[in-house]
Amino acid sequence: MTARAAVILAAGQGTRMRSPRPKVLHAIGGRALIDHAIDAAQGLGCERIVVVTGAHAPEVKGHVVRRLGDGAIAVQDPPLGTGHAVLAAKAALAGFAGDVVVTFSDTPLLTAEAVAPLFALREAGADVAVLGFEPADPAAYGRLILAGERLERIVEARDASQAELAIRACNSGVLAAPAQVLFDLLAKVGNDNAKKEYYLTDVVGLANAEGLSVRVAFAPERAVQGVNSQAELASAEAVFQARRRAELMEAGVTMPAPHTVMLAWDTAVAAGSTVEPNVVFAPGVTVEAGAMIRAFSHLEGAVVRAGAIVGPYARLRPGADIGEDAHIGNFVEVKKVKVGKGAKANHLSYLGDGSVGAGANIGAGTIFCNYDGFDKYDTHVGEGAFIGSNSALVAPVTVGAGAYTGSGSVITKDVAMDALALGRGEQVEKPGWAAAFRARKQREKAGK
Repeated sequence: MTARAAVILAAGQGTRMRSPRPKVLHAIGGRALIDHAIDAAQGLGCERIVVVTGAHAPEVKGHVVRRLGDGAIAVQDPPLGTGHAVLAAKAALAGFAGDVVVTFSDTPLLTAEAVAPLFALREAGADVAVLGFEPADPAAYGRLILAGERLERIVEARDASQAELAIRACNSGVLAAPAQVLFDLLAKVGNDNAKKEYYLTDVVGLANAEGLSVRVAFAPERAVQGVNSQAELASAEAVFQARRRAELMEAGVTMPAPHTVMLAWDTAVAAGSTVEPNVVFAPGVTVEAGAMIRAFSHLEGAVVRAGAIVGPYARLRPGADIGEDAHIGNFVEVKKVKVGKGAKANHLSYLGDGSVGAGANIGAGTIFCNYDGFDKYDTHVGEGAFIGSNSALVAPVTVGAGAYTGSGSVITKDVAMDALALGRGEQVEKPGWAAAFRARKQREKAGK
């Protein structure tokens, strides 16, 4: 296979987002738009990836460098059009002799599978391969003017005749060509247009003028759906979510109300699991076979083992590891705690930093007091231990296997295996006090 590289254009201003955050750092499925574009390039087997950024958005540069390194960045300054942007990547691709695909950072639904036909055209002999699509409403998209299988030119809607506007084949902007061919053609692109910019689309006409072969592959409209505003971001999110839900259900996951479930880009739910309505998966969640995620739960950075039940109204934060057949119930929050097989925390508890042994029971209202305002400390509850309701376990502390803590206790010292620990004041009863109190208050009220 010919070596592949990708140039991802990310230098746009994104002003229509009306946001201080750069457009390509907004997220779909909990993942930045630019990362979706990088994922697609990596999925295509691109050994070199160059992201063209603008000088106005150092945050984008920093994000890309953290993922791909300094060599993956080219800066377009000033911005002079898409053709000029691709040329800005030439130095970063010095010495590369394979095929280059040009994609965009604001098309998060574009997958490697949708782009792959361009490389198939290259292998079949095309010098330049363009990705087209047929939208429901061609509107202002550039039209692809075809002569048989050959793409003659791309005409912008504002410059098209009535006959050309009737053409349904439109340009996505994505194309592939050998590096040498691409940069040679771009060097000949002029800026004799209203915006005085250098357009990537001009390479099609130039390629035809030189007798090169230009072909088109088509992708579904949704695959090339762009994001330029908050409304379009929400629209792309909806498409992404529908696609991910369909994939999970096709794989054997039960979702009674799939349209209410929100998934992340990396959500992994095994066949045989059930996800009830109004569950939100943030990034980093794995759910094993046979588990049940009940309604209105929120999970992030967590693992739910086979047969476990989470929710309803539960929150799993990063580092939560819920063991086989364990139960995490309503209004229970778990953060960075490994919960053992068959353990239960069914009501109104916070478990933060530590572990809960197999078969242990965490009573309602239990708190792992893990933070002193400066540092975090661990709490460990042994196998088969029973933590009474409304207990506060002040970390660092360990409750031994089989031990009990009395309800309402504040546990500040380690509890030995099979012991009972009580950390509460002695109950004192004053006979008749309540009746006397009421009588006194009634007299006071009557005297006013």
